[in-house]
Amino acid sequence: MYSVKVRQHIMIAHSFNSATFGPAQKLHGATYVVDVSFNSVELTEDAIVIDIGLAHDVLKKVLEPLNYQNLDELPQFKGLLTTTEFLAKYIHDQTKLELEGKFGGSLKVTLGESHVAWASYEG
Repeated sequence: MYSVKVRQHIMIAHSFNSATFGPAQKLHGATYVVDVSFNSVELTEDAIVIDIGLAHDVLKKVLEPLNYQNLDELPQFKGLLTTTEFLAKYIHDQTKLELEGKFGGSLKVTLGESHVAWASYEG
C-alpha cells in the first residue's frame, strides 16, 4: 500500500451539550493539526498516489470554512456534538467529495487535538 500524507491546521471554537464532557460543555477553543493520508494499492501512470499540490489545495479548501469559526453557529453542525472524532469524519467526507473523479484510493483523516490525543476516521 502506498501512502501520501499532507498536513494543515485549523482553529475553532465549540461547546458540547452533554454532561459527558464536563467543563468542555462551555464554549472553548481548539487548535487541530489535520493530517490526511491518501492511500492506494497502485501508483498512477505518473508513478504517484496523488499530486501533492492537489492534496494540499483540496485540504485547504475543505478546512477554510471551519477555520476561526464557532462551530456551534454553523448551520451544518446545528444540534450536533462536534467532537474530534465527528470532525475527522466530516473532513474525510468533504475531502472525498472534492476529489471525486480525481482520486480512487482510500483516505484517512487524523485530527491531533493535543500533543497526547488524536482521533481518526478512515474510509
